[in-house]
Amino acid sequence: MSIMEEFLGSSTLFGGNMPFIEEQYDRYLADPSSVADSWRAYFDTLRGGAHDVAHAPVIESFIQLAKDGGSRARPAAVAHVDAEYAQKEANVALMVLRYRVVGNRMADIDPLGRAEKPYLPELDPKSYGLTDADMDVQFNANIAGGPSRQTLRDMVTALRATYCGKMGIEYMHITDTEKRVWLQDRLETIHSRPNYSAEMKKHILERLTAAETLEKYLHTKYVGQKRFSGEGGESMIPMLDHLLQRAGSQGVRESVIGMAHRARLDVLVNTFGKLPSELFAEFEGKYDTTLSAGDVKYHKGFSSDVTTPGGPMHLSLAFNPSHLEIVNPVVEGSVRARQDRRGDVAGEQVMAILIHGDAAIAGQGVVMETLNLAQTRGYKTGGTFHIIVNNQIGFTTSDPRDTRGTTYCSDVAKMIEAPIFHVNGDDPEVCLLATEIAMDYRTRYKQDVVIDLVCFRRLGHNEQDEPMVTQPLMYKTIHLHPGTRKLYADKLASEGVIGEVEATAMVDDYRAALDKGFHTNKTILSNYKPPYSIDWAQFLGKKWTDEDVDTGVPLRTLKDMSRKLTDVPAGFTLHSRVAKIVNDRREMGDGTLPLDWGMAENLAYATLLDEGYGVRISGQDTGRGTFFHRHAVWHDQNREKWDSGTWTPLQHIKDNQPSFEVYDSVLSEEAVLGFEYGYSTSEPNKLVVWEAQFGDFANGAQVVIDQFIAAGEVKWGRVCGLVLLLPHGYEGQGPEHSSARPERFLQLCAEHNMQVCVPSCASQIFHLLRRQMVRKFRKPLIVMSPKSLLRHKDASSPLAELAEGRFKTVIGEIDKMIAKSVKRVIFCSGKVYYDLLAHRREQKINDVAILRIEQQYPFPHDDFVGHLKKFTAAKEVVWCQEEPQNQGAWYRMRAYLRDDMQKLGYPKKLFYAGRPVSASPAVGYASWHAKQQKELVESAFGGKLSSGEIVTSI
Repeated sequence: MSIMEEFLGSSTLFGGNMPFIEEQYDRYLADPSSVADSWRAYFDTLRGGAHDVAHAPVIESFIQLAKDGGSRARPAAVAHVDAEYAQKEANVALMVLRYRVVGNRMADIDPLGRAEKPYLPELDPKSYGLTDADMDVQFNANIAGGPSRQTLRDMVTALRATYCGKMGIEYMHITDTEKRVWLQDRLETIHSRPNYSAEMKKHILERLTAAETLEKYLHTKYVGQKRFSGEGGESMIPMLDHLLQRAGSQGVRESVIGMAHRARLDVLVNTFGKLPSELFAEFEGKYDTTLSAGDVKYHKGFSSDVTTPGGPMHLSLAFNPSHLEIVNPVVEGSVRARQDRRGDVAGEQVMAILIHGDAAIAGQGVVMETLNLAQTRGYKTGGTFHIIVNNQIGFTTSDPRDTRGTTYCSDVAKMIEAPIFHVNGDDPEVCLLATEIAMDYRTRYKQDVVIDLVCFRRLGHNEQDEPMVTQPLMYKTIHLHPGTRKLYADKLASEGVIGEVEATAMVDDYRAALDKGFHTNKTILSNYKPPYSIDWAQFLGKKWTDEDVDTGVPLRTLKDMSRKLTDVPAGFTLHSRVAKIVNDRREMGDGTLPLDWGMAENLAYATLLDEGYGVRISGQDTGRGTFFHRHAVWHDQNREKWDSGTWTPLQHIKDNQPSFEVYDSVLSEEAVLGFEYGYSTSEPNKLVVWEAQFGDFANGAQVVIDQFIAAGEVKWGRVCGLVLLLPHGYEGQGPEHSSARPERFLQLCAEHNMQVCVPSCASQIFHLLRRQMVRKFRKPLIVMSPKSLLRHKDASSPLAELAEGRFKTVIGEIDKMIAKSVKRVIFCSGKVYYDLLAHRREQKINDVAILRIEQQYPFPHDDFVGHLKKFTAAKEVVWCQEEPQNQGAWYRMRAYLRDDMQKLGYPKKLFYAGRPVSASPAVGYASWHAKQQKELVESAFGGKLSSGEIVTSI
């Protein structure tokens, strides 16, 4: 086979590797001295000499053929370079490249040593026509850090040490040549071998001792209690210690860590410095009386401060439920909020650290969603440091054939071209070396890195589990394993670094500290107040009725804000439809037109910015608005370039204003909502809004809603002021575009944990959004926002309504009628109000009042009673809704309505008017929808539905 045929037959030369070869050759042509000696000699050989250009067309043809994927016919000149040595030279280069690509598959990374290494012909010199006789022949090495020419034997030895030792590295999937070369240099110059001082090795042993001893101590002191032991993966503790110290030396001042329950207690005590005595109290049933619910000890978060070579670092361990990877976007959002507060645009001062399980990172979709956010404008955090605690079993009963469909559990990270370091958990020094290289890569390139810590799990899924039942052979091997600490202590003893007595004393000293309730982490700081910290005390323990704030804004200010919202920069060309909207908004700001929803919402943001509150909005289509209503971002019709072709008026309210950010998110609900929740829990002085494209799209983020938004404060004390805008309303658009499922949110409501509101006019959304920030009250706000009402004439408001008053939890009757003549009172929320109002006016009905409940939770009992008692002659009260009877607000509202009606002391009957029970949120045909809508409106005024009687007395 000729050299050209060999090149063309190798997949190594295509895809991500080809740009590197092409770049080296281009530099060589321009200046041979600009490339490494090995590459210069290589190209010299192919061209027949450094100054002989006779073969230049051949090598250039080779480059072109490789770029084309080998699709072109081979040039006749190939024969000129078919010399035996040149062919072997090329084959050696191919072998080196293959070691970089697949050498990791031969790496010794399994501490249990169960799997026999496969034979990989790509790593065998014989596969390249190289014989034993060639082993001592010198070739151009192209291996970083070594001589430009080496014997084949030395090259194979170096390559095996670098890529097939206790660390296996995957980085050739990275398309950026510079990054690949940087990693090659770091790995190959040291053959992936650590070289630590004796003092450092003792420190590593001390950290391993702390990790193992705590777990064994808990296992004997609290027999049978769940703790999700980290035994078998103890190397994670010295890794974390080393990571934080190195990050601190590189300027990181805050780190937020997210992890599931495995080894969490070890991290709490040995990394964060939680006092063992506090942990023991939790094991003994003592709990935090300030929380109404609390959580199990292996879900709890913690904060502390540690010393590093670069200065103090603040650490936060995120609270999280048992939904494993769901904490990932929450951590990323918290990190982004902290970065924004510091003005840390590049992510140099605040870092995210995520600790995954092997089955979880491969199986949980939120991992992919979060990774996909990593380099997007609104969600990037300067690179996340990922550690996979890979115990090779995932969960107790898993069969390896069912674990995943990829070679490694970490393969999902290749989608963002993150370098992946597979390390043997029984070699803590290699683990620390991988940590160093990965951290340096993150610092340099501000991108994610992954360490796959291959270890094992000594106990079952929890301490009450028996893994031998389903994994007998694996656990026979585990039971014979002496433990990472013992192996490392023996290694240090053989090196003369530490004696057996000193190693044993480390265990005794740590146990003695535990007996006293202390920890042994000497980096923990006390009485240190981190900069940029937030005073959360002002938001704690507040009731929604504590502050009846005036959210009005003076007319002069509103008009000034309106002008700034409608000023079009010179030379900026708006789309004709947008120009019409902007012109109308200019008149709305002057008071000559009533304000629609979009203008009122923009004015709410503008006035908050003017008063010093930042605003962040994200979701799909939020810049423009799904229903063409927001237009917070304008697009120049004559320019395609994003930076110069857009204008965001809310970013130009005044000089030195707080930030206004609006991001059209990736097509994700779970990760994006989790991110915004995390952001909101770390930044109470910014209005954080997530908008669903349609309200029911929140279904895709239900875990975030259930476990964090609804319960985060009662479980963990995490205050959150996140706003969810969920478009809702029945307009004949079928089951998936009608309901934001308000019944689900209302079912989650308790202990005043969040607010569920259904504003029905422009002034209400203005006051509602402002109230969310002006009050010292931070609870999640769920808004059933409109669709058709965005431009409904009756839902608009005069400018004066923004200048005075506040958000009305209940809106009374707006038409003139004699209260004593009213026989029936209809209560409702949202769009159906306007259908009811239109019907009453068309039919000239004057004995039925219609009132709107704008805040469904916390229910405004006083306002409800105050409005209802005006109609003393009314004997009937109706709750009317568009949703089916088993959905919407009815089941939650009827208890409130009935109880408050009884307070009035005179008899009234309560009825329901709405759609019949249904398994689907709405029908799929417009004509059917219209028929149902007509019938439910008529039913509210006393009619019956043709499908049967559903007006029910309570």
